Amino acid sequence: MTSRILPFQNDPIKPTAPAPVTITVDGVPATGAMGQSLAGVILASGTLRFRRTSVHGAPRGVFCGIGVCYDCLVEVNGQRDVRACQRRARDGDAVVTQHDELPAAPAGDAA
Repeated sequence: MTSRILPFQNDPIKPTAPAPVTITVDGVPATGAMGQSLAGVILASGTLRFRRTSVHGAPRGVFCGIGVCYDCLVEVNGQRDVRACQRRARDGDAVVTQHDELPAAPAGDAA
């Protein structure tokens, strides 16, 4: 997947060149531009799955892109449940995709 960011040279507003940002996603480096959301950098790197559901292990990624659905939850620098679409990428961020197993039923419970 390629990034869909408009090259700054082609931008009619003529901004300065964006500062590069490098993060790691599950230990793999991903590069983006200063000001991009974590979700933008992660998607541009080719990663579509940000987490898996607890019940069925179904993959989830960016769905709404505005922080309402919680499908893009990731761990960032040790902090869990960060909405990747709402947080700007910072150079050196360590992102880990999430999967939480359902807790085991207490002994003696018949479900």
